[in-house]
Amino acid sequence: MAELDAINQELGSSPDALIRWALEQGQRPIVTTNFRPFEAVILHMVTRQRPDIPVVWMDHGYNTDATYRYADELVKRLDLNLVIYLPQRTRAHREAVEGPMPSIDDPRHEAFTREVKLEPFERALREIAPDVWFTALRAEDTPERARMAHASKNASGLLKISPLLHWSARDMYQYLQRHDLPNEFDYFDPTKVEEKRECGLHLQH
Repeated sequence: MAELDAINQELGSSPDALIRWALEQGQRPIVTTNFRPFEAVILHMVTRQRPDIPVVWMDHGYNTDATYRYADELVKRLDLNLVIYLPQRTRAHREAVEGPMPSIDDPRHEAFTREVKLEPFERALREIAPDVWFTALRAEDTPERARMAHASKNASGLLKISPLLHWSARDMYQYLQRHDLPNEFDYFDPTKVEEKRECGLHLQH
């Protein structure tokens, strides 16, 4: 942990340097995405240094049409090595049996979140067995993320890297402008629904 404390202090303010260091620490890195607004930043940053890195997307089936178009645009633009993980049931199957997506105060919402996001991610971890995980977490997203570090290890030893942790929306926008990257704000996450709410993935992993 002392080494990570030093890395956080030395490289936390330099995303490119932090990414470079992290890539040297493992053999099987991944970057996760949900194609929410500003996702082009982390995808561009990481793939500039490791073009073939697996880009893992847990597609829960409730994305907007705009999100799917944005994903396709980024895949083509950045030549992403996209690996998609889907829930075990389609949205049509789930809704035919259980009805519409449960609200966040519905007792069924926890099981819904596990089915459409957590289980697919855990399956990705088992199948890919990454040793380095890049995320686009930002401290201003939620109070929980504000307490996270740029570099950390989870209980299983997976090195989790959040190069953009202390970037503001303005920083993200300027990066997009500088590199002429697209953006998309028409986005919906059924496991969060409300702004500043966690789905649990980054709290459990």
